[in-house]
Amino acid sequence: MTTDIGQFKLEQASGTFAADNGLLKVTANTEDGTLALAWRDGQTMTGLYAEARVGAEIARSSYYGSHTVPEASVQAIEDGFGEGLRFSFEHTEPGKPVLRQLIRLYKDLPYALIELEAEGEQEWETNELTPLASYLNDDGLLDFGDGSKEEIRSLFIPYDNDKWVRFGSHANPASVRSYEVTAIYRAESRRGFVIGSVTHDIWKTSIDVEGTFSEAIGRLRVLAGAADLQTRDTVPHGSLRGTSIKSPTIFVGAFADYREGMEAYSGANAVIQPALTWSGGVPVGWNSWSAVMAKLDYDVYTHTSDFFAKEIQGNGFADQDGSLYVNFDACSHNLKEGEIEDAVRRVKANGQKPGTYYTPFAFWGSDPDTPVEGTDGAVLYREILLKDAAGKPLPKLDGAFPIDPSHPEAIARIMRNLDEVTSMGFEYLKMDFLAHGAMEGVHYDPSIRTGIQAYNYGMAAIAEALSPERLGRPFLINLSIAPLFPHGYAHSRRVSCDAFGTIADTEYMLNALTYGWWISDNLYRFNDPDHIVLYKSDNQRSISEHEGRSRLNSGVISGTSLLLGDDYRMEEAASRAKAWMTNKEVMALAKRGETFRPAEGRSGTGGEDLYSLAGDGGTYVAVFNFDVEKGKSKSIDLSRVGIDWAKALTVRDLWSGESYSLQPGAAEHVLALEPAESKLLFYI
Repeated sequence: MTTDIGQFKLEQASGTFAADNGLLKVTANTEDGTLALAWRDGQTMTGLYAEARVGAEIARSSYYGSHTVPEASVQAIEDGFGEGLRFSFEHTEPGKPVLRQLIRLYKDLPYALIELEAEGEQEWETNELTPLASYLNDDGLLDFGDGSKEEIRSLFIPYDNDKWVRFGSHANPASVRSYEVTAIYRAESRRGFVIGSVTHDIWKTSIDVEGTFSEAIGRLRVLAGAADLQTRDTVPHGSLRGTSIKSPTIFVGAFADYREGMEAYSGANAVIQPALTWSGGVPVGWNSWSAVMAKLDYDVYTHTSDFFAKEIQGNGFADQDGSLYVNFDACSHNLKEGEIEDAVRRVKANGQKPGTYYTPFAFWGSDPDTPVEGTDGAVLYREILLKDAAGKPLPKLDGAFPIDPSHPEAIARIMRNLDEVTSMGFEYLKMDFLAHGAMEGVHYDPSIRTGIQAYNYGMAAIAEALSPERLGRPFLINLSIAPLFPHGYAHSRRVSCDAFGTIADTEYMLNALTYGWWISDNLYRFNDPDHIVLYKSDNQRSISEHEGRSRLNSGVISGTSLLLGDDYRMEEAASRAKAWMTNKEVMALAKRGETFRPAEGRSGTGGEDLYSLAGDGGTYVAVFNFDVEKGKSKSIDLSRVGIDWAKALTVRDLWSGESYSLQPGAAEHVLALEPAESKLLFYI
């Protein structure tokens, strides 16, 4: 029997129920309890079931005796995703929780949203729900619908950006555990699937992908309840309690280009939780850490402000809206009494905005019985630290004890600090080591049972305290080391761990951009490529001009928070800044605030060397040589960066200003790059 609800076609036959929006058909097999998804372009996913941990056992939907799609569950809906259809695939077995896979399809969208609800007759608890899984040994559960034997790659997205973690693209056969989202794709055709969570209020989610052969994916598991080394946890994921317990909502889509799929996934997250609104321009300026690290003092801070005001501020580097920041990083306590206040006044007098640094969820002391600042000794850190089941503080992470965001004294401590920051006139706050606040443990507030619940609680309090509605002025919030999700509490987030000025730093940051370009705008208004060092970081050698310019180019294409990181009391650092940061065409490109797309996605744990951005009637292309000792010849396949090579092209080098022509039919453009050199080109 076939019926229609709006655009959606419903098919009911013996043993199956199917809903089809014209792009995607979801079929519930009421005989074996599995789901199948089939896309119009030929891709399929089959044999998917759900699981829930019940005590020491795993309840699997396909093992249950009864599987139905209740007629009452089939309903037309309309929400932020548009006009849609939802239905429930219900699995029952005596003595076990009812498992319901709640499925939504939407008009003109090539993805489904699926969540698992597990309901018992009485209260029960679990710390593990699996909305979708399939375990095979031979046949593949994914079919790309193209008949190709091209290798399959699975994308590793890290949970956070701590400990110099790298994104990764792993070719089959491989076992990959990605966090919150993954893409499974063919690198040459780019055809692929994207699977990931779009709600981040309770659970940490991982996606396990195992490829048995180069051309087949044999096992897939989407797990709500991940707690491991990558999530920085030393205790199991917290458990939820109730009669009805729900998983995160899972996005499942197939795309002709996995990059479009990752951008669609990012957009779906933004429907549910938009990026924190920012009405100002792209933030540019300076941050102290790479320049002087622990040697931060009044002189370097004020000298930087004066240097910007005199040499580059009015020459294309900064917008007229005053989005130029001069920021203290860690160690501002080095300044003497009154120096910070005077430094802030100096920055503002120079037409700039002062910024500072804070670690709200980390205690850096060694003695938990240290009094909490501002409590006159009435509260000890031991009281507000996150604890294990035995009541002991959790082990240190990055040298600091994690603080429990659910403790009222922890929130009071944060509010005192934020009030001081704002009352002193700061307009930018870099917050660091935030994963501490999302760790699993026993929380002070018994209603908060997981690390992500606690993190949301603490970050919501911070975002409210720094909101324009409360302060009466804009205030830019930046996250340094932090979980990727949940988002919506900051304007920018560092896409990688620390990166300074060498070509190795550039390659490392571009690894994150290669596989995380989609983060910018929808999740955070700006990707933060970290310190843009043009000459020398405090802890590294001086770098060549090619290295410095490559580091700057990597920041320009990131989408972007462009904060420099040199000590301009050094003549060469000042010279490069004056010459490079006043290139108005390059700076205008940076201040578009748009992230370049990677041309390729097969670099393993490395960074790709080719990126593009369409705009201004043409295509911008960035190309890099990561070898610090050897030059190379780079052949750009113009079709891979979206350029029509059948017509005559003019190419302009944004740094040299040189223009030249490419003849029609030249499918490749060959460039000679010196060691550590990069180029920014515009094709029209």
